[in-house]
Amino acid sequence: MTDVTRSEYCAIAIADCFADDGEIMGSPMGLLPTLGARLAKNTSNPQLLLTDGEARILRGTPPLGQTAELVEGWMPFRLVLEAVVPYGKRHVMMGATQIDRHGNQNISAIGPWDRPTRQLLGVRGAPGNTVNNRTSYWVPKHSPRVVVEQVDIVSGVGYARAEAAGPAATRFHRVDRVVTNLGVFDLGGPGHTLRFVSVHPGVSVDDVREASGCEIHSDGDVPDTREPTAEELVLIREVLDPKGIREREVPS
Repeated sequence: MTDVTRSEYCAIAIADCFADDGEIMGSPMGLLPTLGARLAKNTSNPQLLLTDGEARILRGTPPLGQTAELVEGWMPFRLVLEAVVPYGKRHVMMGATQIDRHGNQNISAIGPWDRPTRQLLGVRGAPGNTVNNRTSYWVPKHSPRVVVEQVDIVSGVGYARAEAAGPAATRFHRVDRVVTNLGVFDLGGPGHTLRFVSVHPGVSVDDVREASGCEIHSDGDVPDTREPTAEELVLIREVLDPKGIREREVPS
């Protein structure tokens, strides 16, 4: 399908992250993660529970930017923290200002710990998300400044740090996938390090290596990200994002 855009391949890859989750709460953060999660609910995982990102449970999957007529319940953040987060019944997809080859994420600050050069969001809920729930990451602009050897400050916790903290940190810990505008990766490399899962059509493995600030492992030939089905393209283009908002984040 030569007319499939890069943003649509990203949406497909994100949807596949939620495909096998079953009846849990999906917490996509950001535009493409929201599109991908809603696509998954319409196709591979109809049991996925989605909210509007604030306090309302969605009855269906409205187009991006619309929620008012598709609300069926109340899910205040207090209830999410008390009844969902501590029990592993959630898959969160967060952004990452930096992510390193060991799966640690940074959304807090850039530069040395004692004198950072740039203040960001702070660690926010990233430590609790990664320790308590399956976690994936979305990176809209893959670059050597984002995909790094070691993050400046750890916000989201990778495998080695979770294991060092003991069983309480590893019970529900799982860094599942990293989806970027160039490809899809997991932590299946040696010592739970970044590994190629696929590259988006039009992107080569060399392109990804050049755009990365760390080594990414491969188990041989790296396949292309799968093609969307005709149904998935209709859902993306006519139902979930008819205004093409996805192109703002990953332009064609």
